[in-house]
Amino acid sequence: MSSSKRSFSGTKTRFKGKQHRPASRGRKRTSAAFDPSLLVQKAAPATDEAKYTPQNTFSEFPINKKLKENILAKGYSLPTPIQDQAIPHILKGKDLVGVANTGTGKTAAFLIPLINQAINDPGARVLIVTPTRELATQVNDELRIFCRGLKLFSALCVGGLSINPQINKLRRGPHFVVGTPGRLKDLSNRRILKFADFSAIVLDEVDRMLDMGFIDDVKEIIDNLPANRLSLFFSATISPKVRAVMHAFLKDPVFITIKSAQTSKNVDQDVVRIGKKPKVDVLHDLLISDGFDKVLVFGRTKFGIEKLSTELGKRGFNVASIHGNKTQAQRQSALRKFKANHVQALLATDVASRGLDIDSVTHVINFDLPETYDDYVHRIGRTGRADKTGVALTFV
Repeated sequence: MSSSKRSFSGTKTRFKGKQHRPASRGRKRTSAAFDPSLLVQKAAPATDEAKYTPQNTFSEFPINKKLKENILAKGYSLPTPIQDQAIPHILKGKDLVGVANTGTGKTAAFLIPLINQAINDPGARVLIVTPTRELATQVNDELRIFCRGLKLFSALCVGGLSINPQINKLRRGPHFVVGTPGRLKDLSNRRILKFADFSAIVLDEVDRMLDMGFIDDVKEIIDNLPANRLSLFFSATISPKVRAVMHAFLKDPVFITIKSAQTSKNVDQDVVRIGKKPKVDVLHDLLISDGFDKVLVFGRTKFGIEKLSTELGKRGFNVASIHGNKTQAQRQSALRKFKANHVQALLATDVASRGLDIDSVTHVINFDLPETYDDYVHRIGRTGRADKTGVALTFV
C-alpha cells in the first residue's frame, strides 16, 4: 500500500482525483497538494478519554431510581466526558451548547436529564431534531431503552415511512418526538404538530443539518418554538452559519467542548493504489482476507453503490446497501442486519457517515474518495470506536 497525492486545502475543501472529476487538458489546478499523511496514519490508541476522571457517577446523579437501573442495564458505568459535564447543567434547566464528535456519548448526555425531567413533569414535551432518518431512529431506539418501565412514550417522525402511523402516534400526545426537519415541518404544516407545545428542544448535529440544506426548515422550527423552553444544541463544528443558528436558538448557554483528534487515533489509515486492476476486484480480494469481518464500504453515488452491491452479491458476498433510493424500511433493515452481523459488508453513500453508532466495525473502505476531508473524517469515525482499533482504507 502506498500514498498518492491529490489536491486539498482546508477541512471543507474537495478531494480531486481523476476517478471522480477529470480535469480538462491544459486546465490548471489551483489547490495546493495535501500531505499524504492525511490518509496514511498508524493507529495509536487514544489516551485522552482514558485519562479523564469523571466528577460524577450515574448513581450519584439526582435522577429517578428506575432510570438509573435502565442506565446500568445498558452497560453504562461511568459517564463519558460529555455526559459528565453536560448532565448536571441540563438537570438544572440550563441551555447548553455541546461541541462534540460522534462516538462521544452525547445522545445519552441529553436523553438522560430530559427523561428525568419528563418523569418529574408529566406535562413536559421534548422535541429532538436530527439531520438524518438513521440518526433519528438510533436516538429513538436509545430513548426507548432508557424509558423501559417508566410509562414514557415517543413518536419517530421521519420521511421515507408512511406519515399516517406517525400522525396517529402524535395524536396520542407522546412525551418525546424525534424527527428530521423535513417531516417535522410537513407535520406542522398539516397542523398535527405544534412546535409551541414543546418545553424542551434538542438540535443534534446542527452542522450536518446545515450541510444537507435544512437551514430554512431549522429556522422555521426555531421561529415557532415557545419563548420559555430548555434548548440544547449539539454540533461537531461551529461555523459562521452554525453560530448564527445557535444565537437565534439559545439564551445564556453553557458551553462544553469535548473534541477528540480530527481523525481517530484508534484508526489505522492507509491508501490502496488501484492501478489498472478493476476496483471491484481489489475490494473482492480485501473482503476474502482474514479480519475483514464487519466492513463499511463508502461510495459517492446511489447508482454506483447499488451496482457494486449487485456485483458483490453475484460473487457470493453477503452484503446490504443503504442510499437515498432505498425506502426507509429497506434502510433500517440493512442497518439491522449489519449491526447483528448477518451481513459482512454494508455499502453506503454518505447518508451513513455521521451519527451512526455501530459496534465493532473492523474496516471502513472508501471505494470512492469523499467530497471533502470533513466527510472523510466522519466516514472513518465509524470504526475504531469504544477503545477498539479499526482500519480505514482509501482507494486511489
